[in-house]
Amino acid sequence: MKLTVEISKYPLQDNYIDAIQGFIDELNKAPNLHVITNTLSTQIFGDYDDVMAALQSCIRWSFEHYGKVVFVCKFLHGDLRP
Repeated sequence: MKLTVEISKYPLQDNYIDAIQGFIDELNKAPNLHVITNTLSTQIFGDYDDVMAALQSCIRWSFEHYGKVVFVCKFLHGDLRP
């Protein structure tokens, strides 16, 4: 099954750009995913299990490295990349 996720990260710290970029960089290390980033959010496309495993790993990594962070996600069935 294919999955599309739109995710926005809101670090609760002054140095928020590094925290956001770090998360995006970690996502881009995940194999078999297509990641598109724009000024408002990051979209992730791929197989359900691959996307969910990458999100679990990257969100945990983000909490461990940057502390308090808010994530807002939308999950959509299918590969809806432009």
